[in-house]
Amino acid sequence: MELNTPDRRLRAGDADRDAVLEVLQRAYGNGRLTMEEYAERQDAVLEARFHDELMPMIADLPEQEAMPSQALVPHTPPVPVVQDKPARWHAAVMSGSTVELEAGSQGMKSVAFWGGDDIYLSEVMGPGVTVTLELHSVMGGNDIYIPEGVKVVDKPLAIMGGNDIRKEARGDGSNGTLILRGLAFWGGNDVRLDKRQEKAEKKRR
Repeated sequence: MELNTPDRRLRAGDADRDAVLEVLQRAYGNGRLTMEEYAERQDAVLEARFHDELMPMIADLPEQEAMPSQALVPHTPPVPVVQDKPARWHAAVMSGSTVELEAGSQGMKSVAFWGGDDIYLSEVMGPGVTVTLELHSVMGGNDIYIPEGVKVVDKPLAIMGGNDIRKEARGDGSNGTLILRGLAFWGGNDVRLDKRQEKAEKKRR
């Protein structure tokens, strides 16, 4: 005997949310969304738990037609995507260095163990830009420097640790969005304003 059961609601993953965020970013850049609409939809996507919550956020945007055919197809096994440029990984083990993300970068992944890097994002951030940092901090962490106006979305897996977003670094999203993911175990990351330009101007005076 065959039982008719309703379709299950399948949970969305980070890759699904990122694909929708990229569509929103392009639509904002093309002038189809106001800053308020962009921020509202972005927040809804970041909080979405199921596939059927994602598509309404981009259903009225022509940019969604450029999404990969396998994106947001919950009943089909994911198709491996071969990228020309693999995701950038960086490790700081009992040490650290200065990392500057260039314009056009989608983000980076790193491991900080008893150490950490100084990560500068002033070149990569901008209106409508979304950058994701997957940072795994174990008894260590990174100092992240951002320009004014960047909205920081803090979504780590925190175990006796976590990220510290300084008050002055909590922007309104007018200069892009930074998403923090990864493991914070007895450690975490510190997000601050990038004041290098301000210091340079003071020296000139």
